[in-house]
Amino acid sequence: MITMAFNCALLRTRSFVAVFTFVALWGFAFSITRYSIPEEMEEGSFVANLATDLGLDVRSLLERNAKLDVIHSKNYLDINKDTGELIIREKMDRESICMTKTTSCFLKMDVILSNPVRIFNIELEILDINDNAPVFRRKTMHLDVSETTPPGERFSLTNAVDADVGANSVKTYYLSESKYFSISIQTGSDGSKYVDLVLSGQLDREEHGLHNLILTAVDGGVPPRSGTASIIINVLDINDNAPTFSQSVFAVNVSENSPVGTVVMTLNATDLDEGTNAKLIYSYTLYTSEKTQELFSLDPNSGEIRVKAVIDYEESQSFEMHIQAQDRGVNPLSGHCKVMVFITDLNDNHPEVTIKSLKRSVAEDVSVGTLIAVVSVSDRDSGVNGEVDLILNQQEALPFLLNKSSQGYFELLVSKPLDREVKGKYDIKLIVTDRGFPALSENETITLEILDVNDNEPMFSQSFYTIHVVENNSPGALLTSLSAHDPDLNENQYLVYFIMEKEIVNISMSMLFSINPENGDLYGLKTFDYEREKEFLFHIEARDSGVPPLSSNVTVHIVILDQNDNTPLIVSPWRAHGSVVEEVIPRSTEKGLLVAKVVAIDADSDQNARVTYQLLQISDSTLFSLDQYNGEIRTTRMFSYRDPRQQRLVVVAKDNGQPALSATVTIKISTVELAMTFLETTELPLEYEVFTNLNLYLVIGLGAVSFLLLITILVIIVLKCQKPKPKAIKMPPANRNSLISQRSSTIADSTLISSDAYWYSLFLAETRKGKVVVRQPIIPKGAGYFVSSIPRSIGPSETSDSRASTLEVC
Repeated sequence: MITMAFNCALLRTRSFVAVFTFVALWGFAFSITRYSIPEEMEEGSFVANLATDLGLDVRSLLERNAKLDVIHSKNYLDINKDTGELIIREKMDRESICMTKTTSCFLKMDVILSNPVRIFNIELEILDINDNAPVFRRKTMHLDVSETTPPGERFSLTNAVDADVGANSVKTYYLSESKYFSISIQTGSDGSKYVDLVLSGQLDREEHGLHNLILTAVDGGVPPRSGTASIIINVLDINDNAPTFSQSVFAVNVSENSPVGTVVMTLNATDLDEGTNAKLIYSYTLYTSEKTQELFSLDPNSGEIRVKAVIDYEESQSFEMHIQAQDRGVNPLSGHCKVMVFITDLNDNHPEVTIKSLKRSVAEDVSVGTLIAVVSVSDRDSGVNGEVDLILNQQEALPFLLNKSSQGYFELLVSKPLDREVKGKYDIKLIVTDRGFPALSENETITLEILDVNDNEPMFSQSFYTIHVVENNSPGALLTSLSAHDPDLNENQYLVYFIMEKEIVNISMSMLFSINPENGDLYGLKTFDYEREKEFLFHIEARDSGVPPLSSNVTVHIVILDQNDNTPLIVSPWRAHGSVVEEVIPRSTEKGLLVAKVVAIDADSDQNARVTYQLLQISDSTLFSLDQYNGEIRTTRMFSYRDPRQQRLVVVAKDNGQPALSATVTIKISTVELAMTFLETTELPLEYEVFTNLNLYLVIGLGAVSFLLLITILVIIVLKCQKPKPKAIKMPPANRNSLISQRSSTIADSTLISSDAYWYSLFLAETRKGKVVVRQPIIPKGAGYFVSSIPRSIGPSETSDSRASTLEVC
C-alpha cells in the first residue's frame, strides 16, 4: 500500500494518477483485487488496468461482455473495454460514501465476465484528503458572567467538528487576545479535542460590561483549514455604585411672574450600575423649607423642577432646595445636591410713543429740514428697564430723520428731497425699545402722502418719428399715433398735442396734416403725390395742463412712397396725339443702320420708372430689330427689290411696376432711291449754250437727254407733293433718321436728366440747312430740366426752366 506521505503529495499536486495496491489471492472459489485512490478525483481519471491486473486479454473484455457491479453503493467507476482500464465515472466524496467517522473507507465491486461466467472481487479504498474545514455547531455562544465571579472559573464551550479523519481532523484551538479570559484544550478517548473558557482576571461591569471573543479551530491538514465562532460574554451587574450629581450646588435664575409649569431646571444624576440598580428616585430632604416646596415641584422620576405657584420678586429674591437621588437596588444607595434659585426682576412694562403736531401730507417740493411731526416716548419701568431708544424702521431707505430736541422728545424731519414720481406715499414706522432684558418695544406708523407738483415735462417714446405714407392716400386717413407720457398726476399729466406751424412753399403744415389734441392721432388732410412732394419734416409739441405748463416736442419725418400711377410717355419720336410717325430711309441702307430711336419717360421712380421696349406689331420681322433697353430700331439686313417700299412698326413702352403700365407708338418707314433723294435736295443750275454747226447726231442725243431730264423732273415734282414740307408748323421736326445726303450729316444721340424725377422730351434732327429743333411738352411750374445733345462731332448743351417752348439754334 502507498504510504500516507505519498498520498498527501498526490493531494497537493492534484494529479490524477491512481495509486493502487494489487493483492492477488488465488483460491479455489474467489480472488480479491484491491486499489487505493484519493477522493475527489476528476471524471475520466485512470485508476488501474484491469486487463493486466486480472491477467485477461483486452479483447476478451469486449467479447465476454465485461460488467462492473458495485455493491451497496452508487457506481462511481467504469471499464474502458478498448484499453482494459478502470476509470473514474463520477467524483467521489469520501464523507458522503462512508458516513461513519472511520479511518478506512472501502468501495466493493465485482467484475463479471460471460462465456464462461467468471467473477472478480475488487475493493477500492478511498483515501481522505483535507477538503473540509472545522465547523462549530454554534456560530455564536452567549455567556452571562457576574462581575463578582472569582478568577479561575471555567466555562464549557461548544467544540468544533471536522468531517475529515485522521490528521485532517481538528488539531487545536486559538482564542483572540483578552486580559480577562483564556482557553484550556482537552483530548477525548477517541482523540477529539475539547475546549474550556477560563476566567483569568477580575471583571468590572462598569469598566467593561461586554466582551466579544473569537474562538478558532484549526485542523492538521496540509495546508491547514480553520473555522471560527463568536463568544459574547455579558458581565452581570451588582449594586456597587451610588448615584452622583455633576455638581454639588446648582444656581439658577427665574424671572418673576413666570407662568405655572415653567421648567426651572432638570436634575440629572448618574449611576454606573444598570437595571434597577441604576433607576433613580428624586426627592426633597428635610432641609428644604415648606414655602419652597409650595412654590416649586420636583418630579421624582425625571428630576424636573417646575414653577408651582406665582413668584413675586418683592416677597423673596432667592430659594434654597436640598435634593437627594436614590437608586432602587436591594441595598439602595443615594447622592445629594443643593439647588439655589434666584428671582430676577421682570421688565413687564412696555414703552409708549405719542405723536404730536403731525402733518398728513406735504408737497414734493418741500425743502430739506421741514418738520413732519413731534414724537414723545416714555416707559413706566425704572432703571435700565425704563431707558428707551427711538428709531425709524430701516428696512428701506427713507428721506426722513429723527432729531432729539429734549429729554423724551424727538422731531421727525425731511432729510432728502422728495419725489412723488419715485414714491407717492410713505409709511413711516417709529419703533421705541427699552433697554431691559428681554427688551420690550412698541411701534407707531405715520402715513405721509406726497402731493404732486408740475415738475416733469412730457416725454415721447422716441425722439424722431419716421412715417411712411403711400401716395394717392385717402384724405383724412390716420397716419400714426404719437404718444407722450407725463409722470405727474391729475391736470399736470393731461396732455395736449399741437403741430408746430411751418410753411413749405407758402403752404402751412396745418393745411397738410392734422393731429388730435387729446390722443395724438396724426391724420393726412390731402392726397399726396410722390411726383410733386416726396417728404415733409415738421415738429409736434406735447404740452401738459399744469401751472405753469411744461412741454416737449418731437420731429416727425413723413416719407411719401411711390405708386405705379403714371403711364410711360413716349417723347421720341415726337408726334401729335393719335398720329403715325413717318420715317424715310434710303433703300440702299446697310445692315445695322439706326432707323429711329424710341424714348419714353415715366414720372414714377425706381422700378416703377424703369421702361423697356418691345415690338408689338411689325410687317417684316426680318428687316428691323428693337433694343429693349434703349429703344433703338436698326436694320437687320439690306432691302431687296421684293421688299415693300413702306414698313409699319408698332412699339410698346412698358414700365416695371405692379401692375405694369404701357404706351405705344406706330412708326411708318418709307424707302426711297438714293438718286431721287439727291435730286430732291440738290439744286442744279442749268445753262444752255448755242452750239453751231450741229450735226444730226448731236441734235438727236440732245433731244433724248432733254426728254429724260423732263421725265425725271416730273417724277420729282410728284414725289415732293406727297412728302410733308420740312418747315410746316404742324409737322414734327425732321427725325434723327433723315435721308442720308451727300453732306454726310451725322445723327445725334440725346440724353435726358431730371432733378424732380420728371422726364422731358428731347428731339434732335438735322435739316437740310443744318438747323437743330428742340421741342418739349408742357411740364409743371418750377420744375427744371437739363438737356444735352451730343452728336458725333461737337454738340450744344442747353438748360431751361420755361413751361413750354420751341428752341431753335442756328
